Amino acid sequence: MALLRKVLYLQALVWAALGLALALAPRFVLVTILGQPRYTEYAWVRLGGVMSFTLALLMVMIAHRTEELWWWSWAFALMAAATAVIVTLNAAFGLPPGASAWMWWVFAGVAWAFAIALAWGIGRAGLEHPPV
Repeated sequence: MALLRKVLYLQALVWAALGLALALAPRFVLVTILGQPRYTEYAWVRLGGVMSFTLALLMVMIAHRTEELWWWSWAFALMAAATAVIVTLNAAFGLPPGASAWMWWVFAGVAWAFAIALAWGIGRAGLEHPPV
């Protein structure tokens, strides 16, 4: 349980920080810091930031009650794995002209790391406390 709880807290921290940054200053984060092309509007990016922050709150809620709700973490593991696949494919084949690739590869690596860590933590949690 301890490993799963730590992974959930760490993932929540990353998603909350990213979510706040994208919700409050999307153009600065994407264009200035991450080297992405300018968008015509950033409402979708802000919405994604709000959703990311909200997801982080749910991760913290599950982490606080890991002993009882550890199996709910499969939702976060599925999200991390799907995110890893999508971001990896985008980094490899989908970048628009002028977009910096480094941010996408870092994002892919972090997403894969969380997917693997969550699967490992869920497996260990399942051995400690099988679902009833």
